[in-house]
Amino acid sequence: MLKVGLTGGIGCGKSTVSNLFYELGIPIIDADEISHQLVRPNQPALEHIKNTFGAEIILENGELNRVILKAKIFSNCTEKQRLEAILHPLVFQEISNKLALLSTHYCILSIPLLFETHAESMVDRILVVDCDTKTQIERVQQRDNLSIEQIQTIMASQVSAEFRRANTHDVLNNTKNNAALAEHVKKLHNFYLSLSR
Repeated sequence: MLKVGLTGGIGCGKSTVSNLFYELGIPIIDADEISHQLVRPNQPALEHIKNTFGAEIILENGELNRVILKAKIFSNCTEKQRLEAILHPLVFQEISNKLALLSTHYCILSIPLLFETHAESMVDRILVVDCDTKTQIERVQQRDNLSIEQIQTIMASQVSAEFRRANTHDVLNNTKNNAALAEHVKKLHNFYLSLSR
């Protein structure tokens, strides 16, 4: 089975691309979704995070206070590394578990921090979703209601767009309209099918 690693900077439209592949019948294993499941109330990972970062990162209803946690980790490199040391091994173990259950020509592994976590060896091919910086910032502002400074801090913590483009097999430009994007995804779908047969 061909494993295609889907990645890209924040706000580039990875979820949109994942959904387009899903509509074509391709299984998606999403690292962000797995990460969210791992930090649900009463999960061991959430308890570990609470013990590491303090009880204030838990809301009254038992859920993770993402606003406080984001503020902690994006203003402090060491704190970010501590969180990653807890979550990343669990996420990659769950990805492996899900992969073992699949029998299909190819699948998409959506791993936003593919390069940052040095997970290139998990995939056979890398697909980068790309767009211009202005569009990227606008999308994240609309979606997450973050300040430009916060968005720029997150972007600075990721590898550059130039690095991604230089180290990938395929690039999807997601600056234009969705119709053009869907057409490009369909072409890649047929290409990946041809590679996996």
